[in-house]
Amino acid sequence: MARLFGTDGVRGLANGPVLTPELALAVARSAAHELLALRRGPGRPLAVIGRDTRPSGPMLEAAAAAGFASAGVDVRLLGVVPTPVVAHACAREGADLGLVVSASHNPMPDNGLKLFGPGGWKLPDDVEVALEKRLGETPERPSGLELGRISAAPELLEHYLDALLATAPGPVAGVKVVVDCAQGAASQAAPELYRRAGAEVVALSADGDGERINDGCGATHLEQLQAAVVEHGADLGLAHDGDADRCLAVDATGAVVDGDQLLALLAVGLSERGALPTGTVVATVMSNLGFVRAMQEHGIDVVQTAVGDRYVLEAMRAGGHVLGGEQSGHTVLLEHATTGDGLLTGLTVLSRMAQTGLPLAELAAVMTRLPQVLVNVPAERSRATDADVLDAVGGEEEQLGSSGRVLLRPSGTEPLVRVMVEAETAERAAEVAARLAAVVGHQPDRRP
Repeated sequence: MARLFGTDGVRGLANGPVLTPELALAVARSAAHELLALRRGPGRPLAVIGRDTRPSGPMLEAAAAAGFASAGVDVRLLGVVPTPVVAHACAREGADLGLVVSASHNPMPDNGLKLFGPGGWKLPDDVEVALEKRLGETPERPSGLELGRISAAPELLEHYLDALLATAPGPVAGVKVVVDCAQGAASQAAPELYRRAGAEVVALSADGDGERINDGCGATHLEQLQAAVVEHGADLGLAHDGDADRCLAVDATGAVVDGDQLLALLAVGLSERGALPTGTVVATVMSNLGFVRAMQEHGIDVVQTAVGDRYVLEAMRAGGHVLGGEQSGHTVLLEHATTGDGLLTGLTVLSRMAQTGLPLAELAAVMTRLPQVLVNVPAERSRATDADVLDAVGGEEEQLGSSGRVLLRPSGTEPLVRVMVEAETAERAAEVAARLAAVVGHQPDRRP
């Protein structure tokens, strides 16, 4: 049986075959019993819940709150808030559990359940496995005064905004920013944060209309942001996804500044201030080779992990590193947050611009992106490690030498092998990717 939890919680069609209110209740109750079995502190256990703007959010939030309360856990409902607000609230309030009801950048019909443990850290794989095993159990139910209480806690968003503003070394007055909130969880918080920091703000897709969440807007659809930055004569644009744990950017000309470039300019900034104590930044295997080269040129080491911000975070904590992220715009600034935080990333970029007086394009020029081609090939996962495929990859890598690289990665959710190639020119990358895709897509005769 496939695992219920993927790399970022449970996700799927809301009220569909898997992600039902019954599942939300069961996950919350199972999480409570699994984590509270290890609890040693005094007082009543506490969980906090936040959600994005999707129409299915209140339904799943109510079911999860009932699950926690039925296990004897008090629940504080944060309402519509970015994912990092839940992590921050876990740490600030001393909560035992945090739950985010969101499918991040997925389309509106989907939703998801993402759990945090004490301190605002994502649950490790082994805890999620144990939690899943408990789903079929029927634990003893408390009653009467032992039942959990459910209450609203909208003030926790204010505490989060105050904490973020305290990270900025000074005001960002004089910077004009367009922010695309994806009609999601950042619709209220992001424009408010950047205005309080001193920026002039133009807000896009910030009505909080969950029926249109991620629909042609936000971090996965940058076209309207690019046009708006040019139209308003802004210094930059910032784009968040549905739950606002991501941030991508657009410079004053409308050119995209992706997660690798943001990570690079932040790494250089921290290094210059002596605030990169291990001299290392953590990225994933999908990070552009240009990022790795740029870090080498600035004397910064790079640790690369599997794709997924949880794996980035694990490597950061293990090595004592303070900065890590993904090309997709998940950036973790561990000095101030326990998870990817799009608003913190955006504020830090604005602060870097204000401090240096340099435009985003010049700051992002710290790295030169190599052309990258990604081809999804319908194939068995095992094809990524078959002998004929590995031979073909080895041959192409020998030809590319230090001027490019090849990465084959089985999809974790579909019967696909992802073929990624980087080279000095887009044409060369496309040629290599096409040849390798043909090899991967050729299914050999496996009969004895």
